[in-house]
Order: sequence, then C-alpha cells, then structure tokens
Amino acid sequence: MNEHPIKVVVAKPGLDGHDRGAKVVARALVEAGMEVVYLGLRQTPESIVAAAVEEDADAIGLSVLSGAHMPHFTKVKALMDTEGIGDRLLTGGGIIPTKDQETLSALGVGRLFGPGDDPSTIAEYIKERVYARRAAERN
Repeated sequence: MNEHPIKVVVAKPGLDGHDRGAKVVARALVEAGMEVVYLGLRQTPESIVAAAVEEDADAIGLSVLSGAHMPHFTKVKALMDTEGIGDRLLTGGGIIPTKDQETLSALGVGRLFGPGDDPSTIAEYIKERVYARRAAERN
C-alpha cells in the first residue's frame, strides 16, 4: 500500500546552533521506519528546499529555537510552492508562540511541536499526513 518508506528532510535554518532536539527527533523518525536526511546546522531555506526536491522528500522538518521561526517557515513554504512540492508536509518545532503557530498554519505549515512533545507523537503525525497525501494521489 505505502510501498516506500517516508523520507523526511530535517534541518536547522539560520544561525541557531542548538541541534540536540533535531537529532532526537531525527532518531525517533528513523526508529519509526522513516528515511531521514539530516542537513544539520546553519541551512538556508534555499538549501533545505533544494535538498527536499533532490531527495524527493515526503516532508520537511525545521527546528527553530532562535526566535526566527516566522521568516524561516514562511520562506521555506514559499520555496516549496515555487519548486512544485507545496503539497508535501512542512512541519517542525521550537519555541513558537501560539499566535505565530496559527499564522503559519494559515499559510499551509503543518503542526508545530515544542520542547517536551513526545518524538513518537511527531512520527505518528508525519505518518498520518504523508499516508493521507499518498492515498489522495492514488485516487
């Protein structure tokens, strides 16, 4: 039914140097059976989307703890739309106020997670969204 594993690009955009949470989530996704391409620190929105296109990723996960979540998520989503992968899931996490989460959701960004959220919940969310997109594409 879902013949190939879910592929997720995980990245830290901007100058934020705290990547422990991103690595924990990446590991949890691998343990949940996903293929993860971890781009690491100091990525640009352009490099993140280029990697997602090259890898034919099902999802992009951004980790933003620097407070620059609005420009990073907005730019990545716009580039995804421009590059023809706007139907793929853009999700992530960090310290993101509820008001900003609502604004980003209205732009098409998926659920955003915070410190303390269970990584298995993140994996299940990604699976649900990706499998729903794949099912819609088959119909």
